[in-house]
Order: sequence, then structure tokens, then C-alpha cells
Amino acid sequence: MKKTILAAIIALGSWVAVAQQAKDGQDPKAKGVLEELSKHTRTFTTIKADFTMTILGKDKTKKADVQKGSLQLKGEKYKLEIKGQDIFCDGKTTWTYLKDNNEVQVNEVDPKGNEGVTPTNIFTIYEKGYKFAFVGESGNTQVINLFPANPDKKKFHTIKIEIDKVKKQITSFTVFMKDGSTMEYVLSSFITNTDMPDARFTFDAKAHPGVEVVDLREH
Repeated sequence: MKKTILAAIIALGSWVAVAQQAKDGQDPKAKGVLEELSKHTRTFTTIKADFTMTILGKDKTKKADVQKGSLQLKGEKYKLEIKGQDIFCDGKTTWTYLKDNNEVQVNEVDPKGNEGVTPTNIFTIYEKGYKFAFVGESGNTQVINLFPANPDKKKFHTIKIEIDKVKKQITSFTVFMKDGSTMEYVLSSFITNTDMPDARFTFDAKAHPGVEVVDLREH
């Protein structure tokens, strides 16, 4: 009888601990995986990734919008190439070049812009402002769900990331929006620590004759 009671107390204590971890968003399995991922990712001086982006609207009967793109990342600097536009950022200014219109829109970097999914935090977004839960693994792939710590301030409720546990690299992530739509990014290549001159992250107007410059910065 005493053994039964003791076992029940131990089981109850374990359940309370797990429940508390879930409440605090500190799933120990997920935390361990993400810490290793963060440690490894922080060793990269540059990242070049090619990806496929699939956007599925809340009306799941409509065909998904599938686009290919590439991202070159160096600290707070990046160049993002997606359908119809190239986006350059040197950490202070962004240039969005609209190819069909031969127009470039110039903006200041929004210091609050990193609150969502952005090119500069795409591989480290889990480090701040999220709770997390380990979903499972299959082969070399581990799956973790992220939940915003302040969901009322976000347009999405969950981010699912898939990680190659051998390479310690994110291979895909899916953003689940509150309106029922989803955005999935699947990486087809991931190259690190290559030489990227800073000039790559600024827009060169001379290379685009006749380009219309729309300066949206506050003066």
C-alpha cells in the first residue's frame, strides 16, 4: 500500500513538473534541441539559402502560390530575391526593387520589424519571445512548434520548424496565420561562411538604367 501511494506521489509530481514546463513554454527536449541549433547557427559568418515558398490561403480549395527564392545573409545585412523583386538591406536602409516596373522603393529599417519573421531572424527567431514544444522526430528530422509569448501582437499563432539533427540546421518552417492561411518555406540549399562583400547588400542604381527611385524615408 505504501509503495502504491509513493508511486502515485512520484507520478503526480512528474505530471506537475511537465505541466509547469508546458505552461512556461520550456519543453526541456525542445529547449535542448534549440540551444544546440542556436549555438551552431551563431558560428556562421554568412548564410546563402535557396528555398521554395508555398502560400496557401484560408480557402484551401484554391491552388497554392508556389515561388522560388534565395537569401544571402550577413549579420543584419541581407539580399532577398523572390518573384518579381529583389530586396537589399545594409542594416540601416532597405531597397525594394520591383523588376516589372523598374522601380526601387527606399525605406529605413524598422527597429520593430524583427518582431515577426524577417530575413535577419529567420534562422534564429526561436531565441526570443517564443514558447516551444517538441513534436517528434523521424529519421534525422526533428519537429518543434513555436508559440508567440505575446500572441495578441502577432498575426500568426504557430511556427513549425523542421531541423536536421545531424547538420543542426533548419530545413523548413511553416507559419500558421490566424486567418487560416499558411506559408511554408522549404530549403533546397544551405551554404555557409562564404565571402560576401558589403556592396552586395545595397542597391546600385547605375546597374538599372532609368530606374525610378521612390524614397519613402522620413526627412
